[in-house]
Amino acid sequence: MTRDFEKSNQDGNHQNADSSRVSHSNHQNADNRQDLGHNQSTGRFLDRRRFLALSGCGAVTLGGFLLVGCTGSSQSSAPNTLQEPPTEKPFDAETQTPTDEEQLNRKVNEMLDAMSLEQKVAQLFIVRPESIFGADPVIQAGEQTREALKQRPVGGIIYFGQNLIDTAQTTTMLANTRKYGLEANGIPPFLCVDEEGGTVSRIGGNAGFGIANVGDMANVGSGNSPELAKSVAVKIAEYLTPLGFNVDFAPVCDVANNPYSDVMRERSFGDNPDTVARMAQAQVEGFLESGMLCSAKHFPGIGAAVNDSHEAMITSNQTIEALHEAELAPFKAAIEARVPFVMVGHLSLPAITGSDIPASLSSEVVQKLLREDLGYEGLIITDSLGMGAIYEFYNDDEVAVRALAAGCDIALMPADFDAAFQGVLDALETGILNEERLNASVRRVLRTKLKMLEF
Repeated sequence: MTRDFEKSNQDGNHQNADSSRVSHSNHQNADNRQDLGHNQSTGRFLDRRRFLALSGCGAVTLGGFLLVGCTGSSQSSAPNTLQEPPTEKPFDAETQTPTDEEQLNRKVNEMLDAMSLEQKVAQLFIVRPESIFGADPVIQAGEQTREALKQRPVGGIIYFGQNLIDTAQTTTMLANTRKYGLEANGIPPFLCVDEEGGTVSRIGGNAGFGIANVGDMANVGSGNSPELAKSVAVKIAEYLTPLGFNVDFAPVCDVANNPYSDVMRERSFGDNPDTVARMAQAQVEGFLESGMLCSAKHFPGIGAAVNDSHEAMITSNQTIEALHEAELAPFKAAIEARVPFVMVGHLSLPAITGSDIPASLSSEVVQKLLREDLGYEGLIITDSLGMGAIYEFYNDDEVAVRALAAGCDIALMPADFDAAFQGVLDALETGILNEERLNASVRRVLRTKLKMLEF
């Protein structure tokens, strides 16, 4: 198993000039500077008449310089006064339409206020269907699914080959799961899959679907064509969407630059950071333009790792400077393309964190490096918490708590969902986690769903 963005627009108001006299105070000069040329708060330009009215007589300060007698002769008898500009009305929430951002924040807060503590915690998990629905394997969604989602309306479900038989079965199962999720608390679940292409593909190449595998990303990257990479993402989104999936955990942003490791060799776009960055950015754009949420993985880059984190701990002794020179370049490009998810891998970085704790459980990596240094505002999700690299450090009831405490928003596939879910509730009760921290992540989940999922 492998595995955010919008910026607020703020409109300010400016004070109008006093028509009764010209003041040379700092306050008046600041107003005049704001009125001359382009008003950055409102995004409007002054017309020529108003500009001349403000600058034609007397003295006006502009960019630190004093303009005197800008029109006519110095002997002009024109009165030394300014014309009063039209009065701008302040924003009135009762009479003016709120912005999209204000409406979104209002809706998020309404939904958050209506949720119980258990419902909030559930939204921070994406799990295998077998972890919550009982059957093994799960190949349909009926009353058992409905009841399970009523009890714990998880943020999402991730499906694997054993769950996906053919087009009719998959479409019905995902449609019912989405329906039952909406019934449970009015919030649709993320319906996820790992569909990178090549060796990691659940639909492409599966005989039940009649869809060709797009091939390994190493082959795509070798063509050095962002257009090709984007077209591959579009193709994947075009066959996943009708089935009912809304999240694809792709693209791989790892740089396969270790000649002694072949772990990511076929899945990576290559060994050149710039090439991988351009391919990854193109794929994010392709997915999003096709309406498919996607994830850059595996932050901060596991392409140079020798071992496989599915089985055991993997370590890199790189410094933060070395990461910025190579491994982080594709993630920066994906963030620039507004990738909705970043998946954090289980790579240990002792030269950066001072310990062997995996990146996914380290606040130094998740909160400081990804959230603060790179400025990422989207959803941060762990790689699978059922991997061997995790259980060298923490038990089932601790892994999700540690991930959330580090700054992750979503815990992916804990081996024992029951224990992980209860562990978070217990941590909230004892104060290891607080509800403010919980709400911050739930808000990001709700914002993403409201902006990008139809419901």
